Amino acid sequence: MSEVVVQPSARRAIVRDAIGIGVATGAFGLSYGAIAVAPGLSVLQTCVLSLLMFTGASQFALAGVVGAGGGALASVATAVLLGSRNALYGLQLSRVLRTRGFRHGLASQLVIDESAAMAVAQDEPAQARLGFWATGVAVFVLWNLGSLVGAVGADLLEDPNAFGLDVAGPAAFVALLAPRLRDAAAWVVALVAAAVATVVVPLVPAGVPVLVAAAVATVVVLARTHGGRAPAGTDRTAS
Repeated sequence: MSEVVVQPSARRAIVRDAIGIGVATGAFGLSYGAIAVAPGLSVLQTCVLSLLMFTGASQFALAGVVGAGGGALASVATAVLLGSRNALYGLQLSRVLRTRGFRHGLASQLVIDESAAMAVAQDEPAQARLGFWATGVAVFVLWNLGSLVGAVGADLLEDPNAFGLDVAGPAAFVALLAPRLRDAAAWVVALVAAAVATVVVPLVPAGVPVLVAAAVATVVVLARTHGGRAPAGTDRTAS
């Protein structure tokens, strides 16, 4: 089957949208850089996380758990838990990208919410590949640039927490969760998980309540699914 060529007008529109997403995500990178430095990560550690981990939710989670005094196991487990969704994106995108060798490894690094969403939103496979690569590269460059600027800026402050950066991590979590609370079922899952996490706070090490909340949310969703009701928030692609 012959490959459909992306028309110049469609190419420009996809690249323009990709750059716009990259700029918006880069602004979040500024926040991440500042939030990561506030609890004690160095500028180098902050930037290496952005280069290698490159998934914002997991990085915010890791910084948040570290800021709360959590240990390495709790912080890494939380980050891995949140980042595991990218593996599901990769399974879906592999049929469209059809990469091999070095390009396959590079594509794996760029599988994030934004690049996956841009790919699946296109009508043709060629457009999907362009959307994925353009968005992935734009977000990667600007996220890492934002992380560097935010980290250096916060590092220059004598006391970053005096500006409220110590609560920015939890606030970022709320900002990530809020768009998914679209119906009563999602609110039930969130409130039950939050209640259980609050109860166990004085009983377990810092960072573990986040994992407990995730486990409770999973159990509640599975229970609802087993009972024949639609699981909360699973009918929509994460953004």
